Amino acid sequence: MAASDDFIVIKAKENGVNVIGLTRGSDTRFHHSEKLDKGEVMIAQFTEHTSAIKIRGKAMIQTSHGEVETDE
Repeated sequence: MAASDDFIVIKAKENGVNVIGLTRGSDTRFHHSEKLDKGEVMIAQFTEHTSAIKIRGKAMIQTSHGEVETDE
């Protein structure tokens, strides 16, 4: 599966927000992790290796499908 042109924007609303990339395939595994501090922004994209992104902590997420904030 090829990389998508779509991307997501993640903005940390507190220190220590974890952004975790999960692999594609029969075994889903963590393959990359970033920690964001309050106000930091990360732009992420789904690729041939990344099928899901897990966000832990208070953050605002923008996608082409809309905007969502994580719960406290």
